[in-house]
Amino acid sequence: MLSTAEVAARAGVHRDTLLRWLRENKVAEPQRDRHGWRAFTESEAANIAAYAGNQSDTSPEELRSLPGLERLDWDFVGARTAYLTHGLHPYPAKFIPQIPNALIQELSSVGETVADIFCGSGTTLLEALQLKRNAVGVDANPLAVLISKAKTTALNLEEMTEVSRHRAACARLHEAITPDASDLFYNGLPFRSAGWRPDPEMCEFWFYPHVVEELAELSNMISALHGDALRTLCQVCLSAIIVSVSLQDSDTRYVRREKAIEPGDTVRRYVAQLDNALVAVGELGDILESRFSCSLFEGDILSSPSTEQFDLVVTSPPYPNAFSYHLYHRTRLLWLQHDQQAFKRVEIGSHRKYSSKGADRATEATFKSEFERIFVWLRARLKDRKFACFVIGNSTLDGRLIDNADLISDAGASVGFREVKRIQRTIAATRKAFNPKIGKIKTENVLILQKV
Repeated sequence: MLSTAEVAARAGVHRDTLLRWLRENKVAEPQRDRHGWRAFTESEAANIAAYAGNQSDTSPEELRSLPGLERLDWDFVGARTAYLTHGLHPYPAKFIPQIPNALIQELSSVGETVADIFCGSGTTLLEALQLKRNAVGVDANPLAVLISKAKTTALNLEEMTEVSRHRAACARLHEAITPDASDLFYNGLPFRSAGWRPDPEMCEFWFYPHVVEELAELSNMISALHGDALRTLCQVCLSAIIVSVSLQDSDTRYVRREKAIEPGDTVRRYVAQLDNALVAVGELGDILESRFSCSLFEGDILSSPSTEQFDLVVTSPPYPNAFSYHLYHRTRLLWLQHDQQAFKRVEIGSHRKYSSKGADRATEATFKSEFERIFVWLRARLKDRKFACFVIGNSTLDGRLIDNADLISDAGASVGFREVKRIQRTIAATRKAFNPKIGKIKTENVLILQKV
């Protein structure tokens, strides 16, 4: 059996040219070996060499189907989704890593650059790196950028040594603040931290007093860490537990409810989160290669951030009227000292923006016009004849079902992006609804556009 590179060499063409012929169905797709790599027979290689000999112009004359994607079961039932650092931090409505993995393998080559222009928790970026591509991520949510950075960065030996000391200090803190009535030296006074804490009214409403003190102390300890990568990882671990130790119901329900959180629970949960993170980051370090990098840009995509060019886009945009990330991440953003209001002003698709009763209320026309602007920017960044993939479901606005894939496809067509494939997949029944009031969607589309 022959590899893609070996067949390309026999045919006298660049490997990327052969991959393009495969994507455009100009030559037949081979079977794949047990590792998922293409494995060509001698006969298939001879046919490709013959085809190459008849080509005077290898530019695509028309858009074809993508057979490699047709053969996949896009529902990925039972697939393991929390490997490597994918489970580092909860993030509502994130898509499963198998989706970007399949798209990256089929629509790009090793060494190319893959972008996610709504990178969220960094799922696409991590898959790109492990598939030996460079990655570019953009998001207006500062928490998303922080999570993505932590998920795609390994720790060096010096940072691993420092994090061991940090963990030991946290364990001592837990022991010191956990009440022990049998201790003769226990004075019965609650633990107090000299660390920074957010707005007192917010703290009083969303957190028990002892939780505020423990979060303040952990924040203070994390800020004293030296390495940027280590400090980012620990900030993400702290952020990961904030909703669970707050009085916010959950990541998808912004209502207050009482919880059984005892003194010491906050530190204990942080240490457990850190332990899990260190295992995941250790596994990440075993597979990452220094020649592949991840660039992250925090900012509003409508402001046309100045990024490098890329070869593929794989993203899951916000669904209009589905979720308000600025709201549900509010306590996390405040504890991390980020400007939640600044993010709120530029968030695309937020439920509050579309449920407003005023004259400025957003509509499906708002969503389409925003994407028309995005595609103008994208046209200058995505290389010619390359693909932009959007994973998105429908929304409900004023009781009407809105096909968001149609809106994005139409917006792209206005500036030279042609739809080449739309694949519908069933969403796992266990995934939480974005917004119970507008219903839980059961399917979503994988929309593939090509710059032409």
